[in-house]
Amino acid sequence: MNFSKKIAAACLSLGLMTFAIPASADDLDVLGQFLEQNFPVESDPLDAFAVMNSDNQLEAQAAYAGPLLASQSALIVNNKTGEVLFQKNSNRVMPIASISKLMSAMVLLDAHLDMNENITITEAEIDRLKGTSSRLSIGTTLPRSELLHLSLMSSENRATHALGRSYPGGMSAFVAAMNRKAQSLGMTNSRFYEPTGLDFRNVSTAVDLSKMVQAASKYPEIRRNTTSNYGSVYTKRGRQRYKNSNALVREGNWNIELQKTGYIRESGRSMVVKANVQNQPVTIVLLNSPSSLSRVNDARKIESWMLQRRS
Repeated sequence: MNFSKKIAAACLSLGLMTFAIPASADDLDVLGQFLEQNFPVESDPLDAFAVMNSDNQLEAQAAYAGPLLASQSALIVNNKTGEVLFQKNSNRVMPIASISKLMSAMVLLDAHLDMNENITITEAEIDRLKGTSSRLSIGTTLPRSELLHLSLMSSENRATHALGRSYPGGMSAFVAAMNRKAQSLGMTNSRFYEPTGLDFRNVSTAVDLSKMVQAASKYPEIRRNTTSNYGSVYTKRGRQRYKNSNALVREGNWNIELQKTGYIRESGRSMVVKANVQNQPVTIVLLNSPSSLSRVNDARKIESWMLQRRS
């Protein structure tokens, strides 16, 4: 292989778009120095790099470029160092749907209310925004702690709404507290209009949500309830069984500390996860994925990508 072909092969392996063969010796020296620093070998670095097999080239490019995700916005942060491992439209303001429930839970727990107090589901809890159904029938009475469990584990909207309605000062005070909490956490691009996330005006960014996840993970009740797998309660219609809304929790293969999923039409399928992935403590934010399957597949792609980065 002549010298020019070596350079062309090296540039192609680096993923450069359009690269004319260098015209000067200085240009060749710059490229040679780059290869020596990044691909140290005893032989000619251009020759060694150009003859890398195609599989290794693709793996190297994938590890450098990051995972190919279906989610419109994404962020991966190392929780220990704060390093951003990957980001995609991470400052884009978007509807966040039921991820809002993490903020609702923090506001509720900050109030130090009696978690054993019984709260009755009323007609005020009927979803008049999206018309979604609920297995918590009107007249069902449950302790505040159980409503929080259903809200976080299974994204039960009536449970969340009842928690906000029964807050001191009522729903308006609850939502105001949500926005104050967001500002105190430095979530400058976030806004909440109600506690469930059914309102598309509940918006945030991946960067802001990573801050919310870090704050929420300091509450043992939130960690426990978001990673709980199953639950059942007695309602006016009899016993109702609930499961976690996140397939990653249900499958049990990930070491998850905290999570929350979300969906309304305007937000797409979204998810936040704080977990130990490939022996790294990370927070993953995925917003506006096309489907539940693509949302989970994005998480799995991230896991594979992190394994590539380590190897």
